[in-house]
Amino acid sequence: MPINITMPALSPTMEEGKLSKWLKNEGDQIKSGDVIAEIETDKATMEVEAVDEGTLAKILVAAGTEGVKVNTVIAVLAGEGEDASAVSAPAEKPATAAQAAPSSGPSDHLLPAGEKGQQAPAQANSDGKSGQAASGSAPSPQRGEGPAGGEGAKPAAASHGDRIFASPLARRLAKEAGLDLASVSGSGPHGRVVKSDIEKAVSSGSAKPQAAPAVQGAAPAATAAPQLATGMSQDQVLKLFAEGSYELVPHDGMRKTIAKRLQESKQTIPHFYVTVDCELDALLALRTQINNAAPMRDGKHAYKVSVNDMVIKAMALALRDVPDANVSWTDQAMVKHKHADVGVAVSIPGGLITPIIRKAEEKSLSAISNEMRDLGKRAKDRKLKPEEYQGGTTAVSNMGMMGVKNFAAVVNPPHATILAVGAGEQRVIVKNGEMAIATVMSVTLSTDHRCVDGALGAELLAAFKGYIENPMGMLV
Repeated sequence: MPINITMPALSPTMEEGKLSKWLKNEGDQIKSGDVIAEIETDKATMEVEAVDEGTLAKILVAAGTEGVKVNTVIAVLAGEGEDASAVSAPAEKPATAAQAAPSSGPSDHLLPAGEKGQQAPAQANSDGKSGQAASGSAPSPQRGEGPAGGEGAKPAAASHGDRIFASPLARRLAKEAGLDLASVSGSGPHGRVVKSDIEKAVSSGSAKPQAAPAVQGAAPAATAAPQLATGMSQDQVLKLFAEGSYELVPHDGMRKTIAKRLQESKQTIPHFYVTVDCELDALLALRTQINNAAPMRDGKHAYKVSVNDMVIKAMALALRDVPDANVSWTDQAMVKHKHADVGVAVSIPGGLITPIIRKAEEKSLSAISNEMRDLGKRAKDRKLKPEEYQGGTTAVSNMGMMGVKNFAAVVNPPHATILAVGAGEQRVIVKNGEMAIATVMSVTLSTDHRCVDGALGAELLAAFKGYIENPMGMLV
């Protein structure tokens, strides 16, 4: 019988993704382990491989489609002996709550390349819930569901009874804009509502607003609580500006994930901040010696250590020396980590990502340098694997190369600390009662006060400062 290939969950918290590219065509023979598609999540683009064998009979979701929900059927395989041309697409039907919730692991028929036959474990995410529980929240409307038009109104979208045909992305954009899908004219195949229809309706104001669902015992609209959790609505913002003086740029998956996680962080984590100044002259001199001593391989130096590499190492050693600060908070217990896994903020188009240097306290400066260079390049190409940017025990965010003197970063759960690094600059300091010139860098440690108290944060930052100002300690 035909085998449905569904959109896989490539990380514990993934709810939807973009089907970037099909690497196989209809009619191609598929073997177990064949890489058949590339799927783009909010952070990375991953190759996925088939588990079952057969003929790729039908591709149901075209390459380039955004907002494809986890577990959506994206293609159909014809089994051995079946006529691929006779295979039909599965009938659309409303999904149950259990079916609508994305699973915590990959689809049964499509797995991330390199993880064949493995299921991604349900693991704790930023709010301490399991990935499965977090992604199983109230599902968005599925295909075949949608608000009915008003009494006597004639829906503009193609429909069948109460069903309105629209792409998943169009449904999501309509929901975010507060539009009634029934009042949007569809330009897709057979009148299907697509992304461009929603954007056109938003810009022209031609669509009707979505009616609020009637809830027994609900408070009247006039007394509804303001949207303090998410800020002003789109309609409230647009009313403040003249029509035609702006354009609407829909949020991509990365920007929405960043907004969600950092908003949760500031709402749930009691931050406090500690700042110190570190003299860099000894570190800069040692860095020059290390790089000058690098062996040549294929006409190039085997490594080139940066100041940021030395900051990563110093932070890892400081956590090793102050293990009570190398923790994560949960409501049940303190998670005390045995190694310092340091995430490093990397700016990429549309946002940022934090690839992780695992067991950084055990690695040499040259190893950290080469690993960071590889992770940074693949981060910008969106080729990181989930395990390369998820987790970690702390993070470093360095804006010194942008000329920023100092700033305070936001703790990213499950981390309890993050170090914000400013620019090294020459300043006048006092040594032995006399003025002198030194290269000084300001760093600010943001901490989760639930698990790292003020004295402990100060102890951690003092250990970090010690390694920066006496960098030979990082080599022994």
